[in-house]
Amino acid sequence: MERDLVEYIAKSLVDDPASVSVAVVEGDKSTVLELRVAADDIGKVIGKHGRIAKAIRTILSASSQAADKRVVLEILD
Repeated sequence: MERDLVEYIAKSLVDDPASVSVAVVEGDKSTVLELRVAADDIGKVIGKHGRIAKAIRTILSASSQAADKRVVLEILD
């Protein structure tokens, strides 16, 4: 569910939605979502001073509260 949420938000923000990919790395008590976008779109996903990335992480933490799992978003180059 969180993977789909991040993918939807990222595709809405970038100019090249076909290059968006989200990989899921499961752990014992946490899940890491690795977001990859095109090099030209990395700034659109991070935002000025990281505001958009922080907002996406806030939405993720709110959506993962019910599952008692910690979800971490990593934006990769």
